[in-house]
Amino acid sequence: MSRIAAIVPAAGLGTRMGAETPKQFLELDGVPLVIFTLRRLAACAAITDFIIATRAEDIAVLEKRIAEERLGRPVRVVRGGGTRQESVARALAEVPADTEIVLVHDAARPFVTREQVERVIAEARSRRASILGIPAIDTVKEVKRACLPEDVALITSTIPRERIVLAQTPQAFSCALLKEAFARAEQDGVTASDEAGLVERLGYDVHVVLGSERNLKITRPADMDLARFYLEQERRQLREP
Repeated sequence: MSRIAAIVPAAGLGTRMGAETPKQFLELDGVPLVIFTLRRLAACAAITDFIIATRAEDIAVLEKRIAEERLGRPVRVVRGGGTRQESVARALAEVPADTEIVLVHDAARPFVTREQVERVIAEARSRRASILGIPAIDTVKEVKRACLPEDVALITSTIPRERIVLAQTPQAFSCALLKEAFARAEQDGVTASDEAGLVERLGYDVHVVLGSERNLKITRPADMDLARFYLEQERRQLREP
């Protein structure tokens, strides 16, 4: 059986949440977000290995909490970096040598479904690179801010919505391809906001699998309220005959 490794970067400070606790450790239904998210990923039996990248001071606590989950599959907690890209790179270095597919998923996206994970993995197996994404609903404007107040921007063009998708995670890639993309990025001094960006710059196609608005990334305080609402909806649906 081929190995599929899931990397979860969880080393950020979450400054936009305005809380002292990093967002990946905020609790949803009494469970830290990173653990809640790990449970959702673990629902996909195809994933054979988990690698969590977190701050050095959180490693011991997180290792203990993960051990309580008894996932039945190898889980490693490694020291993350100062950026998402550095954290993923450090986790990628720990991926077993015989890994076929590497999946990267945000620690603060707790509502990913097993079906979404499986579809992204299947697409990556056949096409080497795949992400979840959703169509843009709002009109998208390209702007510039030079010589303007911070809260004002000048529109330079309108981008057709049908050409836009909003990227989500998980993002899944051939292990060899992802390692090549990270090696080239380090060599060239390039930083991207997601893994797909690093693969794209090498000229490889990245395919988008339809995601869901519910697969939100918790970034601001209001997102936690929405997450609690989604969780209650899930429970209500389970209770319905």
